[in-house]
Amino acid sequence: MNIDDYPFEIRPLGKDEGGGFLISYPDFNVCVSDGETVEEAIQSGREALEATIAALVAQGHPVPAPNGGGVASGRFVARVPKSLHAQLAARAKAEGVSLNTLALSFLAAGLGFRS
Repeated sequence: MNIDDYPFEIRPLGKDEGGGFLISYPDFNVCVSDGETVEEAIQSGREALEATIAALVAQGHPVPAPNGGGVASGRFVARVPKSLHAQLAARAKAEGVSLNTLALSFLAAGLGFRS
């Protein structure tokens, strides 16, 4: 099993939470870490995941398989009003990107992953 096969979730931390980003692994209910940047959160998350797996092995507990926690497939279908679909399609065409790319960028921005 490769540590890179485990999916993770990252979310921005509010100022009241200390700022930066929190990373968690859906396959492990107690494996979380953080960092000032997304990259730092990913690196510290990898270290936390390696330590979590090592602790499970040392204690004789099973190590969950990647995606064993019923994680999302990365695909979903959304029904939207025809008028919104038309506006999104026109915007995507004007920006020279696919509708999926445009929708993904809007979703990511809404979750705080602005580039």
